[in-house]
Amino acid sequence: MGKWFPSIYDMAMSPLEKGTFKTIRKELIGKAAGRVLEIGAGTGINFPFYQNVERVDAIEPNPLMIEKAKKRLHLADVPVQYHTQSAENLSFPNMTFDSVVATLVLCSIPDPVSALKEIKRVAKPNASILFFEHVKMEQPFLAQLQETLTPAWKKVCDGCHLNRNTLALIREAGFEIQKVESYYKGLFLVIECR
Repeated sequence: MGKWFPSIYDMAMSPLEKGTFKTIRKELIGKAAGRVLEIGAGTGINFPFYQNVERVDAIEPNPLMIEKAKKRLHLADVPVQYHTQSAENLSFPNMTFDSVVATLVLCSIPDPVSALKEIKRVAKPNASILFFEHVKMEQPFLAQLQETLTPAWKKVCDGCHLNRNTLALIREAGFEIQKVESYYKGLFLVIECR
């Protein structure tokens, strides 16, 4: 994990976060209920959007991101507990969570298949699984461009894969997909599952 990436993440994402992303996050996270697991909570950008939930267990493997997120804890209207751990090896018992939230994180998890298995394990039956992710685009030229850029992009952006087919991975993991919304010509997807 890079040491400099957490220091620029919020600034780099600011133009998107002030507009469309803020609207997407607010609507999607508003659907979380009960006890919530947030995968890769990063700098805590989602914290202000949690409403009417029991509590949030936020996991993040990068201690520098956690330090930045602690500055946003006061913006949360619900209790948030941070855990330094990876999504591929969650420390929670089976069937713990009523909702799981993952926003712009599956691209950078080293083993997303294992992470999705863990999400499935710790989620209660019929839990809401809420994703907001960037994905490999369907348009051939843009998909090839993502393939070309990914090796350098991973080095600069803390392991982020521009070319990851996250929707296919979610389907293969056996989640029941209820709704998919596309943004920016299919580069970003909101995926609601059970």
